[in-house]
Amino acid sequence: MKEFVAACVQIAVTPNDIQANMDKGVAWLEKAVKENEAELVVFPETVTTGFVTGMEADELWHLVDEAPGHITREIQKAAKAYAVHVVWPSYRRAPERGVIYNSSILIGPDGEIIGIYDKTHPSPFERADCGGWVAVGNRADVYETSLGTLAMMICYDGDFPELSRLLAVKGAEVILRPSALLRSFDIWHLTNSARAYDNHVYVVATNAIGPDAGGNYYFGHSMIVDPIAWRLAQSRGTEEIIAARLDPDPLRHITWGSKSLQPFDHLEDRNIELYKGILVEARSRFEIGKRASKKE
Repeated sequence: MKEFVAACVQIAVTPNDIQANMDKGVAWLEKAVKENEAELVVFPETVTTGFVTGMEADELWHLVDEAPGHITREIQKAAKAYAVHVVWPSYRRAPERGVIYNSSILIGPDGEIIGIYDKTHPSPFERADCGGWVAVGNRADVYETSLGTLAMMICYDGDFPELSRLLAVKGAEVILRPSALLRSFDIWHLTNSARAYDNHVYVVATNAIGPDAGGNYYFGHSMIVDPIAWRLAQSRGTEEIIAARLDPDPLRHITWGSKSLQPFDHLEDRNIELYKGILVEARSRFEIGKRASKKE
């Protein structure tokens, strides 16, 4: 990868008003580029509507669009105008009526869509097969760009070490994690730092701020974490932009400020033979408070 500036744009949405959120996104994208010299800008999860919309899947399907479409058009134009990479997350409709994906859309500096990631681990209440509104994604790709090799995950995906490990094994250098996290700051900090350190990748994690249509309130604190788990930038609980310059040689030394050489590589040092039994169904030995029931 090359050295470049990544930015998290942490903004509150107007619930279910796609045009208002698109206009706001364009204005803050301009701000990120002009004030921070950002070359990659990551917005929060479901920035076009907010996370909980209060709508049934069929109603939400009619509100949103495919990508490209009206959920991306203005941001694509802005990405081209400012020659910047943009991660623009939105609910996205599939061709089948009523089928919705929670998507992260990577737009290139030419305004074209480089790739779309559909959340592979929707939270249980979000999943359509558990009574929610979102279909489960089934791909986890990496994208070769002029900045480096980028990959995407969304919010709850970050709880699953297997996903970020898969992306790292595929060659990801930077994992982009738009989120609308409804748990504690401690979990947010822990999972971002662990996924970065586990896999020696940068994690650029933008969290939602403010309310959605479901009455949830998001706490922000977006962060950029480097491959030795050092926070390069962290926002507060308000609308703002954070940015950091990503070093293409981040593993030379074992910790920030030290000249001691790092002697290990978490990918190279894996004991692969030991992991053969991991791909089986399982559940915690401790019972959770409320377990989702999947539809047959």
